[in-house]
Amino acid sequence: MPVKSVTSDPDALTLTAIGEYPVSVERLWKAWADPRQLERFWGPPTWPATFTRHDMTAGGRSEYAMNGPNGESSRGYWVFREVDAPRSFTIEDGFADADGTPNEQLPGTWMTVRFEATAEGARFVAVSHFPSIEAMEQLAAMGMVEGLTQALSQMDAVLADLRDHSKSWPAELELLDDTHVRVRRDVRGSLQQVWRAHHEADLVKRWMLGPDGWSMPVCEVATEVGQTYRYEWTQDSGEQASFGFTGELLESEPPRRAVTTERMIGMDGPGTQNELVLTPLPGGRTRIEITITYPSLELRDMIIGTGMVDGMETSYARLEGLFA
Repeated sequence: MPVKSVTSDPDALTLTAIGEYPVSVERLWKAWADPRQLERFWGPPTWPATFTRHDMTAGGRSEYAMNGPNGESSRGYWVFREVDAPRSFTIEDGFADADGTPNEQLPGTWMTVRFEATAEGARFVAVSHFPSIEAMEQLAAMGMVEGLTQALSQMDAVLADLRDHSKSWPAELELLDDTHVRVRRDVRGSLQQVWRAHHEADLVKRWMLGPDGWSMPVCEVATEVGQTYRYEWTQDSGEQASFGFTGELLESEPPRRAVTTERMIGMDGPGTQNELVLTPLPGGRTRIEITITYPSLELRDMIIGTGMVDGMETSYARLEGLFA
């Protein structure tokens, strides 16, 4: 069943969208919690959305861009005020400038989305609250009602994908553009456990090893903004040369997000910037997403061509064993 209604109430300053589907509440929640599923319906068909950040925890933030058919781009952000998985969440929903800062020239809204069981499956009820009638009229004139109706109508196709995203899937690589890629992997372990596994040296040395037969004699972890880290690996057989990476911790929001620089030890030239985002999932699992920014397309393709993702998958499979 598709979206049942999208109705506005000028007296209450609200816009309410309701959709009902033959799936469980948990499956419907996942459609909003997984950024790859969310971007398939958050944006009209001719203005698809791309989420570059989706931190669905209280105090977390999402950032996205909707790109038009003629090269236009409209950016937005969410700030999560309340999250009660899988029953409801409340966000501050606003427009953003090209650099991601809030666009104060356009009005924002508050939106609460509730998830409820029905006789045939589940429904969501999304209620947007406007700060004034002028703001409501301005956003309506921009096509908010029509756009939201078209966007949410795409949920049928998303929910028809019956894959269980809580299962363990190999690390996936997504090419975002010429200089940005994203690697995603769901692993066993709570949000706190997976964060610790990335930031406690004794744990890092047990899983971040790549192919079998390698060890990590140097593991200096950065835990405070401004600190540097240094990781070095050596092959137990000594057949291949040792190598390592170093960088600086630029941003840290435990236990959900960290941004670091990275360059190979002994190599000249610019390195990469890596954004780690952890998202808790139902069933005691955590989603790991790493967005990597490269200085050039050539360096991007060279590093991917080394088998980077296969090595990351081997490490993530080892990480799952820590908390199994």
